[in-house]
Amino acid sequence: MPTIKYSRQRESIKNYLTTTKTHPTADSVYLHTKEVFPNISLGTVYRNLNLLADMGEITKIATPDGGDRFDGRTEPHNHFFCTSCKRILDLDMDMRHMDQLNQLAQQNFNGAIHYSTTLFYGTCSKCKENS
Repeated sequence: MPTIKYSRQRESIKNYLTTTKTHPTADSVYLHTKEVFPNISLGTVYRNLNLLADMGEITKIATPDGGDRFDGRTEPHNHFFCTSCKRILDLDMDMRHMDQLNQLAQQNFNGAIHYSTTLFYGTCSKCKENS
């Protein structure tokens, strides 16, 4: 892979994602980045998000509502999607449980499973309280 030229905009996007726990959409990242770089285009933000995800420097989370979300946390971990408010939350689990799931999956797969991430669905605590 060729060397990627340094970009202040890309660095700003990555820094934002590593400091937020909201798992923002590309549009939210764009609005945040536009505060620092007023002339940045939405296309530039999308290209940089995809590049950072391809490089493994951020995580792209496909959601059931069709929009991707982005996470600056790159180590394997699971997520929870609230079907009411559409928020995505980190779901931290003991790595032993994740390893057990990977081992079970490996029994039914001829390739090599290195790690997994799962998206759980339901109602978050805030929405549960309001219902």
